[in-house]
Amino acid sequence: MAAYAALVSLITTMDQIHKHPRLSISFDTNRMESIIEKVGLLLDFVENDTHGVISTQVEVLESQIASAANAAEDLIESHAVGQIQAMKDAKRKFIKPMNSMRLLCCLKKAVTAESDLVDDQIHGGSISVVDLQTVIEDMDSVKKKVMAFKEESGSRDDMQPTYSMPTATTTASSSATLVTTDKNTMVGFDQQLIQLLYTLTGQQSNRQIIPIYNVKQLLLQLLAEKHSQIDNGIDEQLLGEKLYKRLWGRRYLIVIDDIWSIEAWDKVSRFFPDNDNGCRIVVTTRISNMATHFGSLLFELSFLDENQSWKLFCKKVFRHALCPSKLEDIGKEIVKKCKGLPLSISVIGGLLRRSHMTQEYWKYIAKDLISILNFGNDENCLSILSLSYNYLPAHLKPCFLYMGIFPEDHEIRVSQLIKLWVAEGFIKSNESQSLEEIARVYLYDLIDKNLILKHNLGSDGRIKICKIHDLLRELCLKVAQKDEFFCVMEDIQRGIERGRRIVCNEELLQAEYESRVIDTLQLASVTRSLVTSVDSRLSNSRLLRVMTINNEFEDNYLHGHIVDQVNMRYLAYNKFITSSDIINLPSSIGVLWNLQTIIMRRNKIKAPSEIWEMRQLRHVDIWGLHLPEPPKSGDQKEDEIVLQNLQTLKRVENFVWSEEACERVVNVRKLQIVYDRHSKRSNDYSLYNIGKYLHKLESLTCFSYGLDNVLQKLTFPSSLKKLHLQGYKADWKDLRVIGLLPNLEVLKLKYLSAGERVWNPVEGGFIRLKFLFIRSIDLVNWNADSSHFPVLEKLFLIGMFELEEIPLDIGEIPTLGLIQLVWCSESAAISAMKIAEEQENAGNDGLQEKMKQSEDITNFTRNNFQAVTFKA
Repeated sequence: MAAYAALVSLITTMDQIHKHPRLSISFDTNRMESIIEKVGLLLDFVENDTHGVISTQVEVLESQIASAANAAEDLIESHAVGQIQAMKDAKRKFIKPMNSMRLLCCLKKAVTAESDLVDDQIHGGSISVVDLQTVIEDMDSVKKKVMAFKEESGSRDDMQPTYSMPTATTTASSSATLVTTDKNTMVGFDQQLIQLLYTLTGQQSNRQIIPIYNVKQLLLQLLAEKHSQIDNGIDEQLLGEKLYKRLWGRRYLIVIDDIWSIEAWDKVSRFFPDNDNGCRIVVTTRISNMATHFGSLLFELSFLDENQSWKLFCKKVFRHALCPSKLEDIGKEIVKKCKGLPLSISVIGGLLRRSHMTQEYWKYIAKDLISILNFGNDENCLSILSLSYNYLPAHLKPCFLYMGIFPEDHEIRVSQLIKLWVAEGFIKSNESQSLEEIARVYLYDLIDKNLILKHNLGSDGRIKICKIHDLLRELCLKVAQKDEFFCVMEDIQRGIERGRRIVCNEELLQAEYESRVIDTLQLASVTRSLVTSVDSRLSNSRLLRVMTINNEFEDNYLHGHIVDQVNMRYLAYNKFITSSDIINLPSSIGVLWNLQTIIMRRNKIKAPSEIWEMRQLRHVDIWGLHLPEPPKSGDQKEDEIVLQNLQTLKRVENFVWSEEACERVVNVRKLQIVYDRHSKRSNDYSLYNIGKYLHKLESLTCFSYGLDNVLQKLTFPSSLKKLHLQGYKADWKDLRVIGLLPNLEVLKLKYLSAGERVWNPVEGGFIRLKFLFIRSIDLVNWNADSSHFPVLEKLFLIGMFELEEIPLDIGEIPTLGLIQLVWCSESAAISAMKIAEEQENAGNDGLQEKMKQSEDITNFTRNNFQAVTFKA
């Protein structure tokens, strides 16, 4: 919803300006308070008083609210940007290389000039009393219309609240983890599933294709590789040849979802060898003539019948409970209107799951559902899905619509999505949670409503990757275009330069279009967000605050143009670049007064000391970040030198963790540090201060390449939940302290060189450890039982060539669900087999041992085991 997003963004901007030590004093206090009062009333109306009446009058009101809020933010933020640029220009004008006496004189002149320039901005520059008064009058006009609507609608008894029941939120401390227990449900296709399984496991030796986007991306996914792991210049043919060689001679099963054209299939299928050994390929498609093109067995899935639809609906709304009798009739009426479409039933079910369980509310939903089904059959599903959007709480609408900026079938990293929501100003703050914690609650609410799909979980069990169904993405694009929320450039459109959020489609980057795209974007003077793969020096908008660049950037860009975008909140260069040269970020980067997130996939970048004064920084993710020592605090106040908002700091190289440095980043939650062979002795890095000062640290990653005795110096805060150690020389006895960490849930140990080759875990340790990953360590004997890892869920062992066996008592851990061995000793693999056999003999009825012999893989599963994998 554009209105809610605009109002919350305005509140966020005003709050940040108010807290800024140089900006807040230059704004008229009375007028700013007047704006705050009106924004509060309008926001309350958007959140609580529309009563779900999706009428022309409400849409007009919300459009006017959005316009008024945007105008106010443009004016206020433009003034802030003007001041910052004036300060920057003053310093650039007066500060030049010179001796110390002359420098002092020029600094005095710079301060005086800066004061004069700021005064000009206030009284005769980018913001004037007239301009501000006009904004207030416009907002007051909208306020009067809202009050009139509330008075008129307040007496209507047929209106029902549209909001879902309150959702549980995380606590102020991030120790609480949101978990959804909903599982994928398959209803109505039992017979087709049996036939599919028979075809997959049948005796036909020839390769079978069973039909039920980007070709290069598809090949990368089949190779299980990412763009960052492969030369970006490699073409489809070379990727295909690599896939063909990998599959040659093997028995494989490949599943490709939603193949979109015969041409795309022809490009991919030639890289699947027919090894005459029972290979299978499952392809899903919505193109009717695709199946006949395969010349193979066809499973055509029909719509759900009445009973199947009702069964799916009840699972989505009530999970394992029964539908209350008072809601059954109206529930079946709602289901009937979905016409057997599983996606529609799932989304409507998600809407009602946390709704008011009353006949009146459900009848209201049914009435609205009937009213929107006056479109043709082609619009039926999208119309039903739009109902779920209409009935979303106001705070979830902009977050859901924003999903449309990602390409179709794109795997969306949750951490990135949350940072973008925060930078866009969608998240309204509260006193008990960080903006990121609130955003994660929003994400789980949308997942719970079946509007966003879980795709992959991280090692900590939280959702790491999410996706959105292409029909729901189409809904996002449709609503976003109507509300002018964002614009996806699928062609060269007139008026796009007025868009506040612009996404440049990569298909436009062909030679005949690129120059026209650049010309169009250079006119985008009011753009706030830009997602593009073309040249990064595009938008002339001085208010640009979100920029995601997916192409290479020139080194000299970091020296100049980056500091011109003084209003930037989120800056990401997503393409990884390897270079031996160190790039120095300019000292003027400090003028980016509002920068929250900076992501640079380029190694060896040196930050200036001014980075310690960037108060709004929340996430710093630079592949090879060289941090300077922080300046001494001197006479500065403590709140001026502490980066209170900083939560993520990655990947810092060869840094000394002095008391001064640790006190600057006391709220950091995710820290990644690297020490290489060029670093000093470990005694020089003060690593003991990490455990002493960083009491909110939850995730710590430490890489070392040739540095000795680090673990003897490194201490860990009790708040730690995830620990990743790689490349250190250490004895297993050095790891005993790790086992005593009270909150540790994830432990990854890679390439450690241990003096002793025996691991005796500490008694009473690892009481919360759920995920254990060990790779390439010369461990021989592992002496442990179930009491040492009482709640372990997943165990990964890779490259453990010397390990004699996995302790058999590990199998007694009741929570253990996955063991995976890759490139381990034969005796270790045999011990894992024994674990499975013993558990089966002990009466675990769910144990199923599936022996799949191929050149190098054996799989088996049991009760809550997902898989145990051995790879020679």
